[in-house]
Amino acid sequence: MSFYLHYIECMTQPIICRIALAIPLHKQFDYLLPDYLLKTEPNNLVGCRVRVPFGGKRQLIGVICEVNPKCDYAIDKLKKITQLIDQTPLLDKNIWSLLRWAAFYYQYAFGDVFQQALPSSLRQGKEAIFKGYEHWQLTANPFNLNDFKRAQKQQSALQILSESSLSNQQLSAQGISRPTLKALQEKGVIESVDKQPVSNLNWLAQFEESAQKPALTVEQAIAISCVNQQLEAFNCFLLEGITGSGKTEVYLNIIKPVLLAGKQALVIVPEIGLTPQTIKRFQARFNVPVYLKHSGLNPREQLDTWLHAKQGSGAIIIGTRSSIFCDFKNLGLIILDEEHDASFKQQDGFRYHARDFAIKRAALQKIPIILGSATPSLETLNNALQGKYQHLHLTERPGNAKPPTNSLINLAGLPLKSGLSPQLIELMKKHLDKNNQVILFLNRRGYAPVLMCHECGWLVKCGRCDAFYTYHKSANYLHCHHCASTLPVPHQCDDCGSTQLNSTGVGTEQLEETLNDLFPDHPTVRIDRDNTRKKESFNQYLTDINSGKYKILLGTQMLAKGHHFPDVTLVALIDVDGALFCNDYRASERLAQLFTQVSGRAGRAEKKGQVVLQTHHPEHSLLQDLINNGYFEFSRNALQERKLAQLPPSTFQALLRAESDNATLAENFLSLCQQILQQICINNNSLDKLLILGPIPASMERRAGKYRFQLLLQSEQRAVITQILHRALHAFDNLPEGRKVRWSIDVDPIDFV
Repeated sequence: MSFYLHYIECMTQPIICRIALAIPLHKQFDYLLPDYLLKTEPNNLVGCRVRVPFGGKRQLIGVICEVNPKCDYAIDKLKKITQLIDQTPLLDKNIWSLLRWAAFYYQYAFGDVFQQALPSSLRQGKEAIFKGYEHWQLTANPFNLNDFKRAQKQQSALQILSESSLSNQQLSAQGISRPTLKALQEKGVIESVDKQPVSNLNWLAQFEESAQKPALTVEQAIAISCVNQQLEAFNCFLLEGITGSGKTEVYLNIIKPVLLAGKQALVIVPEIGLTPQTIKRFQARFNVPVYLKHSGLNPREQLDTWLHAKQGSGAIIIGTRSSIFCDFKNLGLIILDEEHDASFKQQDGFRYHARDFAIKRAALQKIPIILGSATPSLETLNNALQGKYQHLHLTERPGNAKPPTNSLINLAGLPLKSGLSPQLIELMKKHLDKNNQVILFLNRRGYAPVLMCHECGWLVKCGRCDAFYTYHKSANYLHCHHCASTLPVPHQCDDCGSTQLNSTGVGTEQLEETLNDLFPDHPTVRIDRDNTRKKESFNQYLTDINSGKYKILLGTQMLAKGHHFPDVTLVALIDVDGALFCNDYRASERLAQLFTQVSGRAGRAEKKGQVVLQTHHPEHSLLQDLINNGYFEFSRNALQERKLAQLPPSTFQALLRAESDNATLAENFLSLCQQILQQICINNNSLDKLLILGPIPASMERRAGKYRFQLLLQSEQRAVITQILHRALHAFDNLPEGRKVRWSIDVDPIDFV
């Protein structure tokens, strides 16, 4: 009765809703809620999506943040809400509080933060409900598996589908691509049907664990016991384990009691390429619903995973950075693997860090979180060494597997074949003759990084960036890897007219060509962004590698992250000298992590592994430290150096960026921002607590036709930066110069390019 009377009262009084919209303004807007849209208690509307008119004929999706706030405008001046999409809040209180914190900490508009937390379908105003999607099943037409011997993928798909019908996502996780399914469909042996998603809300009743699991080492058992004793409260654990030490096995053992308690687990990995092998491992261990969440899924699949997490029918969600926004019914554990990886930091738009976001979420929901890495970031390691996180160690590989041996090859004066030294070529022959696999790491795609005139030295430079075009021989074009512009290969030099244009430097494409000539009997596979663009191509390569189809694995960083190749016994880093003399203070940390991660691909089974690093500077202190002492010693020394230099993690930073077609406009805007910040510091007696540097040009001043400048803020206290920036935001928004440039704030930046 009371609700009815309240409802009648609301019908006679205008209801004002304060709406956050996904626009780059740090403000919210008041709208009227028409009577006919109200079907619930008005105070329950906070967190519901709405569709509202904005700026003429545009209709935007927003979220209600407040009902009946103090309004500074006349009621008759307010526009009306067009549609009330939700009758109950879309997100629970924990996620709502988390997004509020994120908007404040990262200095980002709440409407944009809210939109980032939703699957793309919900951002467009669609309903948060399940819909049918494509499944594959066998037809009634008879067939003989032996007829598909020459098409192993098709044969494998038929064997899998003979047990049950499966979705595209489920088949993809088992290495079956859509072209394979289409080929079988054309042969009339399988068909696609529309099925409703199965929501197993009672998965705990059928819970079982596979009996086939490896014996634990003493260190693994200690780590598992330590975490399992503290599952009912917030605790942050750093699991620092050398490559191949069995961190995933630790995760599996810790997840078991969480599942037995009827709670859900979130596992976050840095790359899409790691999700299929991870989901296979978890599905083989537990017979519970496991779902994927990453950008490679279509909008329907992403929404379904989000819904499974929200209603509790997803026991384990495995995803990349954006999976941290999933709304869980009963989340009990967060695991963030390879926590050091830079891909956890969003580099455009809402610039959040998934690691820090996950830690904050675990704290709000009072659950444990595990950060795992063989090469922990200096920020995480510093927190662990200071006692803020509990530090767990895995220093040995299970079974008979031993860490690989490390060595340097001095390239000075040596004749090279596409970057390969004679010593490395001989080493490769020895390992390949024993039927082992070899990984060559070169973080430079294309055929060559530069095209140069042999007569006058002219270089083909990108007209939109302070960078050179990369030569791609197979497609015969030039490509800028910074702005994605392309150019036909010129026939002559623009300066002197010479036709003697030569490629300079080595890329993965050129190295692949050389390897095919040197080792014609040992198939080579190249894995980089250029030849893994097609959906499922990367998974297919991984399957072929593990089956022994390829003996030489050549690639960029895509090969360095978490893959298990038991037959790889030799890993070689072709050229890392560029990182030794970089102007980014994080370069040494990234090189050390890269070296350790790539090295970890060697000798992961019982075969002895060997790691070789080619360099023109074998005497460099960083290389000597890594070769002789490993990442453990390097990281501790690097922390001391950062402290002496007053750099993160001993201090905290925020970066204001501005870009424009006109360099003066970008620089002038940041100069005005600097004056605003200084005045706020003076007014709050905090001038000595905040260091303001700049504005200065970015290390790549011109990119994609825009001139870019930066203003750096640094302080020993995180709260100082947060509070001063928050006070300055309104003034930044009101600067007329700000409308002539594109500007952003990056809190805790990791990239200064």
